[in-house]
Amino acid sequence: MKIRNLRWWIIGLICLGTIINYLARNSLSVLAPILTNELHFTTAQYSYVVGAFTLAYTVMQPVCGYIVDLLGLKLGFALFALIWSIAGCLHGFASGWLSLSFFRGLLGLSEAAAIPSGIKAVGEWFPDRERSIAVGWFNAGTSLGAMLAPPLVIFLHVRFGWQAAFVVTGMLGFVFSALWFFFYHSPAEHPAITESEKKLILSDRKTQPSGETIERPRLGQILSSRRFWGVAIPRFLAEPAWATFSFWIPLYLATVRGMDIKQIAMFAWLPFLTADLGGILGGYISPFFIKHFHMRVVNSRLAGVCVGAVCMIGPGCIGLASSVYVAIALFCLGGFAHQMISALINCVSADVFNTNEVATANGFTGMAAWIASFMFSLVIGQLATTIGYNPLFVCLTVFDLIGATVAVSLLRDRGVA
Repeated sequence: MKIRNLRWWIIGLICLGTIINYLARNSLSVLAPILTNELHFTTAQYSYVVGAFTLAYTVMQPVCGYIVDLLGLKLGFALFALIWSIAGCLHGFASGWLSLSFFRGLLGLSEAAAIPSGIKAVGEWFPDRERSIAVGWFNAGTSLGAMLAPPLVIFLHVRFGWQAAFVVTGMLGFVFSALWFFFYHSPAEHPAITESEKKLILSDRKTQPSGETIERPRLGQILSSRRFWGVAIPRFLAEPAWATFSFWIPLYLATVRGMDIKQIAMFAWLPFLTADLGGILGGYISPFFIKHFHMRVVNSRLAGVCVGAVCMIGPGCIGLASSVYVAIALFCLGGFAHQMISALINCVSADVFNTNEVATANGFTGMAAWIASFMFSLVIGQLATTIGYNPLFVCLTVFDLIGATVAVSLLRDRGVA
């Protein structure tokens, strides 16, 4: 049976995998207050557990991307989803912070394949003009997974215990791995694709002809290219914002704005909701610029990145907000702006790299982003109590404005429209 617009079903499957990935990832933070008592470890030891995931995820992004390019998207992504499912379930058997750190590191090693695989799939399945929209929708899975984790994990803990919460969120990955392996095919080989859609997809994407041996990604060529640094540097400068929103908003609202835990629970999720909107709507801004301003494809992505960077002025002004609700609104604007930047700069990877190397390249740029995330979190931890949060929020604005400038300088398409 032929399915019309099959590529959008494919992006829905990728979004599902991203949601499941982030459910497993965020289960730990939801259960952290319980685990510190149940497994008798300190806050410092908990930070080592978190660090095990972060370090493994950072190091493995380019490795996972390279393996996915080498094995192919169908087998590679299914294999990594299988491994992260096993790792997620093993969390339920942890007996202390050391064993939990080991399982957490295994989760990071395997979950690092998700974003490079998603970008590779977008590169394979979508023509240039639709890629930013596709990336926006699958990137929304990151925030959706983070939003769904607290109610689902807490429900499972209350009904069945913390061990079951880890096992159930881990087992969801087995379902996705099977769905991906049995239903995913490249556009040239998918039995359900219509001929008109196949022609649409294959007409303007860079790929190897069907049946030819997959060429190995050339690491030196990727890392030495202008296009790589045009993506890697903006991602390095943008990711500290996401680390700040993910790990420090509740503490800021409690210590600086005087909110209690119930008030934080009511409002701290809002930046992730607007982040979803930013990722999705950011995807549509590129076709808007193409249609109304006759921009070339890459330039339309960069224009959206610049819009997001300007919006990042908002969180830089949080220190000027007299009301806590204005501060939360500025955090929401920051979440919206960051995901707009993230979706569009990720999309550029699919635009400028060939399909046999895009997962590898995206893995290396993701590694750069996570190094920055890790470093800036440490900086906040050291400086927030001495100089305060406000100068650090200003840094986020400056970083993204510089990142947008670098992206335009290195990636702008100077051809004639």
